[in-house]
Amino acid sequence: MNSYDSRFERELRNRLNEELARLRDVLEIGSAIKDYAEYKNHVGQIHALKRVISEFCQEIQTIIEKG
Repeated sequence: MNSYDSRFERELRNRLNEELARLRDVLEIGSAIKDYAEYKNHVGQIHALKRVISEFCQEIQTIIEKG
C-alpha cells in the first residue's frame, strides 16, 4: 500500500470516528433528542458507522492488498 492510500485510510477512519463521537454526544445530551424516532435514527447511524469502520474498512484493506 502506498503512502497516499495509507494516509487516506487513516484520515477516513479518523473522520468516521469523529462523527461517531458526535452522534454519541447527541445521545448523551438527553434534551437534544426530541422523540423516539429521532433517537432510533441516531442509534441507527451509530450502528452503521460502527459497521463501516469495523467491517467495510477491513474488506477494502484486503482488496487493496490483493491488488
